[in-house]
Amino acid sequence: MIDVLVIGGGNAALCAALMAREAGASVLLLEAAPREWRGGNSQHTRNLRCMHDAPQDVLVDAYPEEEFWQDLLKVTKGVTDEKLARLVIRESSTCRGWMRKHGVNFQPSLSGTLHLSRTNAFFMGGGKALVNAYYRSAEELGVQIRYEAPVDRLELEGGRFVAAHCKGERIAAKACVLAAGGFESNREWLREAWGRNELGEWPADNFLIRGTRFNQGVLIKYMMEAGADIIGDPSQSHCVAIDARAPLYDGGICTRVDCVSLGVMLNQAGLRFYDEGEDFWPKRYAIWGRLVAQQAGQIGYCIIDSKAIGRFMPPVFPGEKADTLPELAAKLGLPVATFMQTVSDFNAACRVGDFDHTVLDDCHTEGLAPPKTHWARPIDTAPFYGYALRPGITFTYLGLKTNDQAAVHFGGEPSGNLFVAGEMMAGNVLGQGYTAGVGMSIGTAFGRIAGTQAAAAALKQEERIHAAA
Repeated sequence: MIDVLVIGGGNAALCAALMAREAGASVLLLEAAPREWRGGNSQHTRNLRCMHDAPQDVLVDAYPEEEFWQDLLKVTKGVTDEKLARLVIRESSTCRGWMRKHGVNFQPSLSGTLHLSRTNAFFMGGGKALVNAYYRSAEELGVQIRYEAPVDRLELEGGRFVAAHCKGERIAAKACVLAAGGFESNREWLREAWGRNELGEWPADNFLIRGTRFNQGVLIKYMMEAGADIIGDPSQSHCVAIDARAPLYDGGICTRVDCVSLGVMLNQAGLRFYDEGEDFWPKRYAIWGRLVAQQAGQIGYCIIDSKAIGRFMPPVFPGEKADTLPELAAKLGLPVATFMQTVSDFNAACRVGDFDHTVLDDCHTEGLAPPKTHWARPIDTAPFYGYALRPGITFTYLGLKTNDQAAVHFGGEPSGNLFVAGEMMAGNVLGQGYTAGVGMSIGTAFGRIAGTQAAAAALKQEERIHAAA
């Protein structure tokens, strides 16, 4: 019998498998995707949010625990477990040496991401390189890996894991780590979670899946039915406004359009609907998917002028370009008169001070609803650009309630040998909102904890077996 079974193939699962193996346990990892698509959403990531009290290699200045906590508190609006959140924050300060040992390299922030140079450590080669490094290390350490191995159900007994069923095979293990992701690729479940809006639309029908197509939420659903304690709102997720031309699945980072804070966002009626300059983009980019989802047709339009060019990471898909604003409105299919009135009102309301996109500057609007709090400059310099955006779901927040030992709970009681990590428990820390890189912080912290605890649980069972013999 295997000591530790890890179900999932992304960052959290790999961290768990590596830690369990390092602790001396035999480990089998089941990845639902084929080898070429291994890694879940982790293959699309690029950085890890890290606490640090002084400059460290690729990280500048300091990013202390309390500031990290306040940043998280701000985006979640308090819908978070402080104990578990602070555990993640502290773990983020100590994991990079271990990551390097397993082949992960880091690089300084590139142009367009310099605002993250203090808070986030970037992976050399991005998430795909990180995933590949972990798989190489796991194979070298003797972790058994199976691809195209989806688990459809578990055997549980009194809150304890007994076995998993994968393609008709029963796989028993002394302990198990669940790290199989959310349900973002399950369109029916997204429909159920979001329901119909007041226009009778199913918003979820217009969502693009920024992450992996393999996260169907099968094991979350199974655990709900098995009586596991659940946490999170099924409609909450890491939801980004991405290019409307992005692929249905696996668009990843490159589908993002990062110029929202430099211009205005309009709905299909040609009206603004939220403060584009509320806060720094890394703290606010993940609210825009939900905001766009709440608009008719689940579509929004980012409008900038040439003054914004060069101040954000260029998107992969070029936007619509025009020499006049009426021409741009027509190209985007927006009502020209309303579009022009909206932009005119915005331009007239701008109070331009010292523009600086790297700080919360004093360029703002007055007498305009909604306001633009920072970086407000008239849209008046041709050529003009427009990007159609749709909600892009990266991962969902509904998951399993856990504790600082990463144990799955049943009726408030922690399981002795069933643990959870990554997106399947992220809702404990992320009740809503997001800030760049924190998903990888959660997955790394709880993956490492879950792997350690699973190995210890397997060892205890082995000791009990020997004692009974």
